[in-house]
Amino acid sequence: MSTREPRPDALLVGAPKAGTSALHAALRAHPQIWASPVKEPKFYLCGEAPPPAYRGPGDAHSQQEWVWRRRNYEALFADAPPASVRLESTPFYLYSPDARRRIAEELPDAKLVVVVRDPVDRAYSNWTHLWADGLEPEADFVRAWRDEDRRVDAGWAPFWHYRRMGRYGEQLADLFSRVERERVLVLRYRELVSEPVATLDRVSRFLGVDAGCVGTVPPDNSRGFVEDGPRTRALALAVRAGAAAGAFAPPQVWRRASRPLVAALQRGGPSRRPRLTPEQRGALLADVADDVDVLEEVLGESFADWRSGAGRGSFSERTGTA
Repeated sequence: MSTREPRPDALLVGAPKAGTSALHAALRAHPQIWASPVKEPKFYLCGEAPPPAYRGPGDAHSQQEWVWRRRNYEALFADAPPASVRLESTPFYLYSPDARRRIAEELPDAKLVVVVRDPVDRAYSNWTHLWADGLEPEADFVRAWRDEDRRVDAGWAPFWHYRRMGRYGEQLADLFSRVERERVLVLRYRELVSEPVATLDRVSRFLGVDAGCVGTVPPDNSRGFVEDGPRTRALALAVRAGAAAGAFAPPQVWRRASRPLVAALQRGGPSRRPRLTPEQRGALLADVADDVDVLEEVLGESFADWRSGAGRGSFSERTGTA
């Protein structure tokens, strides 16, 4: 009887804030899929070395949770049933050139699932996530987008790369130069939201498991909006100071200690974030329009809806559950 190597058979590789957490949660309920107990181990971001010393707010704390030792990564798959499809989900893999290379070299048979979302909507959700958690110091999303080059030069982690993270065209072009296209399934965020049953069946068939076993995509992990103001800024400053101190304590200690601060920060705010104006969207779209062209060429389909002056909102806004 042969023993399988302790490694994933499938990876959910991107993109952050494109419904990947919801898709992971749905797939882990499938009886033939075994999802790793750590959802985002980030192993292929590390090169079997400690994570880079990122310097953005909270980065030093969060990178303590990265699984960078091979033996620890392989241990995540030790308890998988023999016939299961072993799934690992780290939505930053698509963005990282080195992760794309390592996955292509080390997992020559693995299947990869990608979810793409309107790059401005994705970035706005990303900014809202960090702002509502007290980690984003810039109260204006457009200014934060414009500040990206300085932040990258200062060593802030990939989750702060609002614009770059949504350049799926160049990322997929590189991935397809390394991995056979038939091993990559590209979905659109809107499909998860508006056609969950058909989309989950499509993913199931792609992964080689039975369709019809899961039919619900849970709401994603989007945050409510937090209004700017003196109270917000004071609480957020305390969160960021605590996150910096938390780099010297186990991650679970800081998460437990920060929970009351973050809850207070998010309490009483509006449930819906303001919509970007057509002028704001137009200015930001100009920065990624060239990559949308590349994406259309790479995938052979139109993404004309992304060029609209109107955003499509969060998961709850799209489904009418807000």
